[in-house]
Amino acid sequence: MFCCSGILFNHESPRRGKEFVTRKITDGVARIKLGMQKELRLGNLDAKRDWGYAGDYVEAMWLMLQQEEPDDYVIGTGVSHTVKDVVRIAFESVDLDWHDYVKIDKKFYRPAEVHTLLADSTKARKKLGWYPKTSFEDLVKMMVNEDLKSLSSLEKRIFDIEKRLKKFERNEKETVSWRLAVKSKY
Repeated sequence: MFCCSGILFNHESPRRGKEFVTRKITDGVARIKLGMQKELRLGNLDAKRDWGYAGDYVEAMWLMLQQEEPDDYVIGTGVSHTVKDVVRIAFESVDLDWHDYVKIDKKFYRPAEVHTLLADSTKARKKLGWYPKTSFEDLVKMMVNEDLKSLSSLEKRIFDIEKRLKKFERNEKETVSWRLAVKSKY
């Protein structure tokens, strides 16, 4: 049996659930940019994490499985960034100042917060030749852009529905007016 174990540090992508802080931020930024939300409530902006792109981590997993002998690996970028870094880059990517929109809310602080999480992927780099290809900044911008695209298409669908409703309401008013005009003649 060929068994490998990969300890993957925070691996992010536009598909990440909104319950994770990175996606909460990028979704919030897109909503604010599109006028769908007024503020973004967050907890500890100073927590540090080793965030990398999930696609890069998939490549590392594939490389693990191509080895002659199974082994265990730690996968991460080896660089930590604060939540504030994610916030800053996300807002800058849509030309907004995060200070105008972010509100700190104590209810989002974790009771047992680990201040810094940082991977040591030396073994993966030496044995697999693996290095992350996507920069942290590109990852955050990618996530914001995907959220903007997704929400823009949602916004368009809502606009189309509202347009149809208005047309329906106009037709309904015209029908009522027509019925009243007919009734008054007879």
